[in-house]
Amino acid sequence: MNKIALVVAGFIIGLIIAIPANAQQQRLKLDDTCDPALQKELVNRLNSLHLNKAADQKNLSVVVVDITDPLSPRMAYVNPNEMMYAASLPKIAILLGAFDRISHGEMTLDEEALDQFKKMIRNSNNRSATEVLNRVGKDYINALLQSPRYRLYDPEKNGGLWVGKEYGKSPAYQRDPLHNLSHGATAFQVARFYYLLDTGQLVTPELSQVMKSILGKPAIEHKFVKGLKKLHPDSRIYRKSGTWKQYHSDSAIIEHSGRRYIAVALAKSPNGEKWLSELIVSLDALVCEPAAVAPPAN
Repeated sequence: MNKIALVVAGFIIGLIIAIPANAQQQRLKLDDTCDPALQKELVNRLNSLHLNKAADQKNLSVVVVDITDPLSPRMAYVNPNEMMYAASLPKIAILLGAFDRISHGEMTLDEEALDQFKKMIRNSNNRSATEVLNRVGKDYINALLQSPRYRLYDPEKNGGLWVGKEYGKSPAYQRDPLHNLSHGATAFQVARFYYLLDTGQLVTPELSQVMKSILGKPAIEHKFVKGLKKLHPDSRIYRKSGTWKQYHSDSAIIEHSGRRYIAVALAKSPNGEKWLSELIVSLDALVCEPAAVAPPAN
C-alpha cells in the first residue's frame, strides 16, 4: 500500500469510531413531525427577533433538529418545504455524488481529491465545485438526489436539493422541474441530508464520516459561524452556506456542551446574513438551554 493510500485509510479508520453504534444497527428516518414544545418556542423566538413577518411571507425557512439522541430526533420548523435559491449550499450534493462514485470504485479518494473537496466545501471555491461536478457527472448527481434511496429532491415534498448549473458563468443545464431553479434547496431536505450524514446513512457509515469531516473547520466565518463563535467558541461546526445577492442560506451540525443539533435556514432579503447570525444564537438556546433539553412529560 503506498503512502497516500495509507494516509487515507488511517483517516477513514480514525473516523469510524465517531458513528453512534446504535445508529449503525438500524435504518433511521427523519420524518416531518414537529415536537410541540420546540415548535412553540421556535415561533416565540422568531417573534422576538421580528422575523415572523418574513416567515409569514415565505422569505424565511428554518428547520432545527435536536439529534443529541439520534434515535429520537426532535424537530421544529417554519416553511420547511419552501423551495428557495440556495447559491453554494447545494455543493453538499456534489460532495454526495463524488462519494457515491468513490463507493463504486469510479473515483479515487486520495489526498488530492480530499484537498479539492475541502476547497469546495470549506472555502466554497467555485472552480473546485465545477471540477468535481463535471468529474461526477451532472446527470448523475440529480438522479442520485431523486433516487428512492435518498429522495433529497422529492416532488411530493415540493423539491429539495438541486444542482442544475456549474458554479461559474455558464448557463444552467438542468433547472429543477418544479421551480426552475439552478441551485435550490428546501430546509427540510437539507436537514435530512445532515441527519443521514450524522447517522452514517449517506453512502456508507465510513464515508459518511469522511464527508462530515470535510464539512468541519469552515474557512468562511459568517452567518451561523459568526453568531456561534461569540457564544461558544469551542463549538464543533460541520457546515455549508450560500450567498448570492439577496439570497442567504446556512446549514450545519453543531456540537457543544453535550448537545448536538442540526440547524438550517434559507432567507430571501438584503438583511438575510444578519438574520441568520442572530437566528443561530436563538436556535442554539432553543436546543441547549435547560428548559429545552428534556421533552415535555406525557
